[in-house]
Amino acid sequence: MPRVTNSPASRNRRKKVLRYAKGYFGNKSKLFRYAKEAVQHAWQYAYRDRKKKKANWRALWIVRVNAACRNAGMSYSRFMEGLKAANITLDRRVLSDLAIRDEVAFNALVQQAQDALKAKAAAKKA
Repeated sequence: MPRVTNSPASRNRRKKVLRYAKGYFGNKSKLFRYAKEAVQHAWQYAYRDRKKKKANWRALWIVRVNAACRNAGMSYSRFMEGLKAANITLDRRVLSDLAIRDEVAFNALVQQAQDALKAKAAAKKA
């Protein structure tokens, strides 16, 4: 009696991995053993970098807002503190977009942040 190898399922599983590895360099796209390892690494990198992409965008937004704040004569941290004191809850993506596309509106926000900081300092002294 011949041994059972589950041949169709095994072959399909191997072909699927090789399809994922299509375009990889050398043995990694031709041989199952190396393709499987390369695909697993690729999936790990993809998972990690989906998370990393969010951090990269946030960092870019912060750089843009900081540059716009400096042009308006204020530091980023003081600007964010002032927005919080003024109860303005815009996220960094929106602030970045305003800084790039609508300088007048952004400068109005900077002014509101400065006024809120002054009010906060005055309340602290009193």
